[in-house]
Order: sequence, then C-alpha cells, then structure tokens
Amino acid sequence: MSNIKNLTRFDMAEQLRTDEDSAAYLSMVLEEGDYNELIHALGYIAKARGMTQIAKDTGLGRESLYKALRVGSRPQFDTVMKVLKSLNFELKVVEHK
Repeated sequence: MSNIKNLTRFDMAEQLRTDEDSAAYLSMVLEEGDYNELIHALGYIAKARGMTQIAKDTGLGRESLYKALRVGSRPQFDTVMKVLKSLNFELKVVEHK
C-alpha cells in the first residue's frame, strides 16, 4: 500500500513550458469565466516565467506580486493588465456569435 506522503506534489507552473502552453491554459480559464481561477492562472504563469522578472517588468514588488496573484486575492484591474502585458498577452473583446 502506498503512502500519500510519497506522492509528488503537482505544480501547474512546471507544466507551462512554452508561451503556447500558457496562452492555451489562460484561454481555457477565461472561457470558464471564474475570476479567482484567472488570478490563480496568472500566478502559475508568472511563476513559470520567473516572478522576479515579472515584478521588474510590472514595476511591482515581488512580494506584492505574489500577494496579488494568490488564491482569493482581488488585485486591481490595472495590476492584472500589467501582468498580462509583461507576459506578452493581451485581452481582446470579440463579438460572441
């Protein structure tokens, strides 16, 4: 019988190896429409890309960025947009048909 302590902890950030992986993941989360999951996804992507560099690019402190992207946080829209820009992503509005 295996022990749960021997299981490897899953880290989504480790699965996001390419920009395409990150874009597909973020698109999937956006389709679901859950704001909390969107912030969580941005946190995983920022971690995968390097939180220190994202903090530098956004002008936010590294600790502030971690706090803004943790589960349950409610960052300002401006912060979300800065993170998206630093990840080379943009939000676009398209007509739903």
